[in-house]
Amino acid sequence: MLDLEVKHEKCTICKHDYTSIHTEVAPGVNIYVCTNCLEAAKHNFIWICMSCGKVYLRPKKLVIERLKDQELKRAYMLCEDMQIIQGIDMCIACDPEGIKNYMETHKAAMC
Repeated sequence: MLDLEVKHEKCTICKHDYTSIHTEVAPGVNIYVCTNCLEAAKHNFIWICMSCGKVYLRPKKLVIERLKDQELKRAYMLCEDMQIIQGIDMCIACDPEGIKNYMETHKAAMC
């Protein structure tokens, strides 16, 4: 028998609205996004930490203006009109030492 019931879950981003709009980001791991957060993705970059679930939302214009890496800046400028919600492996909230080590390693590689 086919299960045709649509599953509604809390939005992964705002954690307020319920929605059926989702995508599988890893086997068995779904992200749900309500229409309000999809609309917010037009003007903001949205990152979701896949380790702890913390959401980071930053205005696209501000992020692009602050980037120093020209390749990353060019890539983000090409995506400026797109609705993109990115998953990140870790964030400063769940792994401050990991982020610090990553930044130090990245900075050393750039010198």
